[in-house]
Amino acid sequence: MVYQLSRTSDPAGTVGSGLGPAWTQTALIAVPAILAFALCLFAPQVLGDGDTYWHIAAGGWMLDHHQVIRADSFSFTFAGRPWDTHEWLAETVMALAYRAAGWTGIVALTGAAAAAVMGLTAARLSRCLTPTGVILALALVGACLAPSLLARPHFLALPFLVLWLGALLDARAQGRAPPLAWLLLMVLWANAHASFLFGLLLIGPFALEALVNEPKAWRATLRGWGLFGVGAILAALITPHGIDGLLFPLRVNGMGALSSIVEWRSPDFQHLPPVEVALLAGLYVLLSRGVKVPPVRLLLLLTLLYMTLGHVRHETLFVLIGAPLVAELMGGAGAPAGRRTRLAIGGAVLAGAVALTMVRLALPFTPGDSTVSPVSALAHAPQGLRTQPVLNSYDLGGYLIFSGVKPFIDGRTDMYGDAFNARYDAIMRPEKAALDAAVRQYGIRWSFLQPSSPLVAVLDSSPDWKRLYADHYAVIHVHR
Repeated sequence: MVYQLSRTSDPAGTVGSGLGPAWTQTALIAVPAILAFALCLFAPQVLGDGDTYWHIAAGGWMLDHHQVIRADSFSFTFAGRPWDTHEWLAETVMALAYRAAGWTGIVALTGAAAAAVMGLTAARLSRCLTPTGVILALALVGACLAPSLLARPHFLALPFLVLWLGALLDARAQGRAPPLAWLLLMVLWANAHASFLFGLLLIGPFALEALVNEPKAWRATLRGWGLFGVGAILAALITPHGIDGLLFPLRVNGMGALSSIVEWRSPDFQHLPPVEVALLAGLYVLLSRGVKVPPVRLLLLLTLLYMTLGHVRHETLFVLIGAPLVAELMGGAGAPAGRRTRLAIGGAVLAGAVALTMVRLALPFTPGDSTVSPVSALAHAPQGLRTQPVLNSYDLGGYLIFSGVKPFIDGRTDMYGDAFNARYDAIMRPEKAALDAAVRQYGIRWSFLQPSSPLVAVLDSSPDWKRLYADHYAVIHVHR
């Protein structure tokens, strides 16, 4: 049985099963993709996360040594300790992009992921909504994705999520299980980022929906969806880490240290974030149209909402999964674009991306001083000092690794563990006993801190430390 959705009426004419003229559909899919690519090429925000630096360094190490990293070689506090690079594929691709075209390669790679996400989402929405509906929905999706628009593996893996969801939706619309060929996507996803776990979990709701809606065909449903589900789990095991890679996301989600990371905190609804606007808009559309949401999909949407209210980083899941689900509720699942239209879309996006990349290459750039890359400050640290143990701010660890300096800590929270992160938090509060113990144990010779760190004032007033350099992005002290 083909999956059908019901709605009461559409007096405003804002829903539909297609967009009509091919040129309209081409424009509504290609333009958002090209705009997303352009934004990544020229927006400083893309390189605004310190983790970008150590991801490139890790990928470079693996390219040089022709093997996946098994132990830490970047910090001095955890040197030689086990470290599973669960994002090894994305990190290797990032390193290749950097070696091929420097920072232009990194922003272009991120732009390609953004273009794929926006283009694929637009293609899915265009099967259900009118041009006006597609534009409004994409504007909300883009606004919600903007905070996570960073050159990091999590963003590079988002196209996998959109493609995987599309396969599940198409399977339900056609009354069958997804083709087993889609398991190849799961293999890539599992080697690129831990978000593959959400892909595995998405299979359950759609399989349950098939059982509920087609009770007479329960044997065929169990056989088809069961085979696909087991195959997906086996595909997720095809990584250098095997079962440990499959369990890794569960271990990380249980870490107490995550509460100190902004993206693992709850959203701040005091300032009307985009995800709140998207939520309110979705509720308005569904309630004003009198749309009846099938129970299983309602449960899925509520689960995504619950996850979003718990952690900021889940906003991307909420909008990229929620938008197509709501769109289908509004207009049903229309036919995808034809072959000629797809070729036109691909050609337009490729031409736009090449032209924009040529412009970016003609204007080469290197990240300057920022809150995650204090270039000038590190340049003022004597070369001999850089080889000595350093106490650094968490957000500066990635830049230190990229610059060949072994940090005290960096963004690899999973490797350092709860106990070490708790100790670090005590040092940064600061607690004198914790600071003195770390200095003695690790032989710390200098500090590299953000100016906003409370520890800066403590070191300024201590006779054991001497300020060496300070600017708007970092302060350096030397231990006497």
